[in-house]
Amino acid sequence: MKSMGFDDNKFRNHTNNADCCYPFSSFYRNNQRIFTFLACFIFFGIVYCFYIPGITLLSPVMDSETQTDFFVNKTLPPVALLPESGDFSDVNESQASSPETYNSQGSQEDKCDIFTGEWVPDQNGPFYTNHSCNSIEAHQNCMKNGRPDSGYIYWRWTPKHCELPRFNPERFLQLMRNKVMAFIGDSISRNHVQSLLCTLSQVQEAVDVYHDEKYASRRWYFPSYNFTLSVIWSPFLIKAAIFENIDGVSSDIPKLNLDELDPEWIKDYKKFDYIEIGGGKWYLKTAIYYENNTVVGCHNCPQENITKLGFEYAYRKAINLALEFITSSEHKAYTIFRTSTPDHFENGEWNTGGYCNRTVPFKEGDIDLIDVDRTMHDIELEEFQKADKGLNLRLFDTTHLSLLRPDGHPGPYRTYQPFSIDKNAKVQLDCLHWCLPGPIDSWNDLMMETLMDE
Repeated sequence: MKSMGFDDNKFRNHTNNADCCYPFSSFYRNNQRIFTFLACFIFFGIVYCFYIPGITLLSPVMDSETQTDFFVNKTLPPVALLPESGDFSDVNESQASSPETYNSQGSQEDKCDIFTGEWVPDQNGPFYTNHSCNSIEAHQNCMKNGRPDSGYIYWRWTPKHCELPRFNPERFLQLMRNKVMAFIGDSISRNHVQSLLCTLSQVQEAVDVYHDEKYASRRWYFPSYNFTLSVIWSPFLIKAAIFENIDGVSSDIPKLNLDELDPEWIKDYKKFDYIEIGGGKWYLKTAIYYENNTVVGCHNCPQENITKLGFEYAYRKAINLALEFITSSEHKAYTIFRTSTPDHFENGEWNTGGYCNRTVPFKEGDIDLIDVDRTMHDIELEEFQKADKGLNLRLFDTTHLSLLRPDGHPGPYRTYQPFSIDKNAKVQLDCLHWCLPGPIDSWNDLMMETLMDE
């Protein structure tokens, strides 16, 4: 195909006989300046109309709306019960990725209680999915296990009187460079560390460097940052003889030493730069209590010759002992003390037909803590207030914000496709732990803000 551009050579070859071959060439010679101006005008007009807008259209960076559509269409189950589009809050994405956000809190925001607020619809969704993260434990992998709705991942915790920046995985890893962090406690601690691992994996995949026989205690390493992250299984925080197998079946009553901390985390304490520590639900189990290696009482035990002390006595002792050790130790690990997590079993407990089938969060005033959860939470707050907090102890009060999320649990989807064969199958439900991704991902926002307070 011949070029459609202007051929100067052709014009020059016919200048001596222009009227023969180009009837309008004499006109052109007389009006050359006009033609030149018009050609330039048309040329720049074409450039403006087609090239300049193309810079935006060809940009490799998708806007937030495009990213959301891609996420919904490509990575979620086909059935998704989402909040109404009009309920979605506006999110400034620049704050999610800007490290400076964490350093620009005003004096009033420094005094703000980030644990008082509400769950608001969030169209951005989580950092990861069950496809993009390999660290999700099978019991919390709700999407893979067949949970049909996905609206529960489109909510974000928002404090009432200040702004909570989104967790920034790159910024977090930079802060943790050459550091060691440990999550110490029960299965909620393990649930949280898996959420953190999934989020951080979007920057760098952690290397699994250690696990115990039951995979209850584990350790990971981020080589590019020389950062070690651990979870230490210590459901009572104190020394305890536990007689449960991997399925949670007990062969004997747990025996707790109320005056001795669990050596599983004490032995490595001086290696930790940061710890998140917490417990709770295990103290509701039947148990026998020891002090000075002598039986002093029990909780819910069948033996008639043992004093019935109740779980409150043991839980207060354990929290007091752990916080006293941390605050009096010469090694000052920056400590986040996590409060207990309420469950959402309705019309029964986990072993008496209780269930959790809600699909949206509670609003403020819709629900209150039950008596045992309130007692546990009161003990935590009282013992924290009594502790010598200094500069290295912070409260991580996730109890109330967790209470408002009955929709975030695996329920029957703690096992793979529980109703694929029988739609009326009787399966064990989990209304305590959190789906991943799920509400517990917001804890990372709160943790980052707490750490930045340091």
